[in-house]
Amino acid sequence: MGARMCVAVNPNLVAMEYAVRGPIPMRAAELEAAGRRTIPCNIGNPQALGQAPISFYRQVISLLEDPGRLGRERRLRATSGVAPGDLVDEYVLDVAEGMLARMRTGMGAYTESKGPRFIREAVAAYIDRRDALGPGAVPLADPEMIFLTNGASEGAMFVLEILIGGPDDGVMIPIPQYPLYSAAIRRCGGAQVDYHPDEERGWALERHVLEASYAEASARGVKVKAIVVINPGNPTGAILDLASITDVIDFAEAHGLVIIADEVYQHNVYGGEFISFARVLAERPVGLFSLHSTSKGFYGECGHRGGYLEVRNPPQIEGHELSFVDVLLKRASVSLCPNTVGQAMTYLMVAEPREGSSPWARFVAERDAVLAALFEKATMIREAFGQMRGVECFGPVGAMYLFPRLSGLPEGTTDFDYCMALLEETGLCTVNGSGFHQAPGTSHLRIAFLPPKELLAEVLPRWIAFHNRYVG
Repeated sequence: MGARMCVAVNPNLVAMEYAVRGPIPMRAAELEAAGRRTIPCNIGNPQALGQAPISFYRQVISLLEDPGRLGRERRLRATSGVAPGDLVDEYVLDVAEGMLARMRTGMGAYTESKGPRFIREAVAAYIDRRDALGPGAVPLADPEMIFLTNGASEGAMFVLEILIGGPDDGVMIPIPQYPLYSAAIRRCGGAQVDYHPDEERGWALERHVLEASYAEASARGVKVKAIVVINPGNPTGAILDLASITDVIDFAEAHGLVIIADEVYQHNVYGGEFISFARVLAERPVGLFSLHSTSKGFYGECGHRGGYLEVRNPPQIEGHELSFVDVLLKRASVSLCPNTVGQAMTYLMVAEPREGSSPWARFVAERDAVLAALFEKATMIREAFGQMRGVECFGPVGAMYLFPRLSGLPEGTTDFDYCMALLEETGLCTVNGSGFHQAPGTSHLRIAFLPPKELLAEVLPRWIAFHNRYVG
């Protein structure tokens, strides 16, 4: 057999790292293949751990995918002897029929690259409602500045690919950070610029920290173009307060930066308050790219890959007549359009059943049950930390994650070693803090608080015993 052909490839792709699906989850897959039970807490994938889908969403989607059922359901209503409980709710039929009529070409055809206008209008209306624009207020969200995407990650990639033109173009990201951003900056060949929220103050952001990070990057020749903020945080679960958000906007305006606001966990605040960057920005002339997704929240529709990117105050393109949004549309057009089921799911996410309609009570009950269960599970895990020597977890609960600090690990070991040993002994698959580029000299892990309560009640005592034995 002859020697294999060798090819030169993009070194940025080779160097990319994504710890969420890295060596620890790979080892978990090997254990599963060998017959061991593992508990996948490495990723925010709610339905993989038993979270039921929201009934209203799936009822509508099933009709969109099988529109012949609409006619059959209408005919059944005229048939005697059919029990009402055997029929799809009239409101659900109306929603599905209305969506199909406005999509015109059905679910199996390409749409506009931005997504259908009616869905973008629904997104804009959702944003303005969320940000408490009162009756008669001038709408701030513009459907023409909204792009439907295959999840939030695609929207982030679109923006970063346009902003990063060379190795000296920098993007500020919070440390610890979701590995999408470090991987995307690496892939685009840009410069990652770290800034460090204050862990012991609940991961708050402070202007002087942002300024120091910016100054350090500028001193080494980096042209900082953007700052990424994740709110609520991933991996930290931090919920940013008004002061932190205002500091970021003031900072971005002072230095001519755009803000990339990853807000996919905006429903996951468990009694806390989510404040969007768009709401605080109002009419200030700062570029803002806001991201949302159907994957998280109470819906947990990760597999449907829906989301949106909203643009405000896009910057001018240096040396070109094209606007930033023109280039963004050109980039989106290369992919033709997002998948249509994800677009439909995005519509349902932002256009929930009308209050008082027949599906409303069930929708609210399912939504509230999911969020209450998530908070209860987070509380169970945080209480377990209190029985582990040297474990601290800062800030209120947000998103789907806890990011405890691990003090007192045995000399010569890392949080990667800890997480791998935890997996081998208990089956818990977590992600080591170093996979998120944590502050030097610290050790952490991230756990998604998604397993059923019964499973947590079984495994948490084993984790406590493992931990206290591991740290000695």
